[in-house]
Amino acid sequence: MVLTLPDLTLVLGGAASGKSTFAEGLVLRSGRPRAYLATAQTFDDEMRAKVERHQTMRGDGWRTIEAPLDLAPALAGARADEAVLLDCATMWLSNHMLAESDFAAAETALFAALTQCAAPVVVVSNEVGLSVVPENALARRFREAQGRLNQRLAAEASLVVNVIAGLPQVLKGHLP
Repeated sequence: MVLTLPDLTLVLGGAASGKSTFAEGLVLRSGRPRAYLATAQTFDDEMRAKVERHQTMRGDGWRTIEAPLDLAPALAGARADEAVLLDCATMWLSNHMLAESDFAAAETALFAALTQCAAPVVVVSNEVGLSVVPENALARRFREAQGRLNQRLAAEASLVVNVIAGLPQVLKGHLP
């Protein structure tokens, strides 16, 4: 069955919850050509191995665009017949915080690009608000920024799904 994706879908979940696999499945079931918008940066062997593992699991047939900071050009370049998987908003936010960039401007550009994107976009993001209060200021700032980003993405999305232990729970909208 071919799945009709809304303009914006948000897939949330904790670390290793199955959110990326679920989001990939949505894009695959759309029957559209697939674009993978990668935000991870590989600074060490562990992260390189994780990226390679995800690429192997995804398989062939994905057009990959690496955009660790500036997502707007990649979203603007999406073709109308494609489905875009943005994986993930959490790494994108981390990249901006570590680069000490103007995150407010980056977030404004992201939402403008999501609104103008010709293709449906599925955004993967971590839910970080279910654990203890972090012990350091940077981690607390990150948690607050991630929570605000997720809330804004959820407000704009027509479909919001939370994935726990590989099981999807629809929070907003309906899975066809």
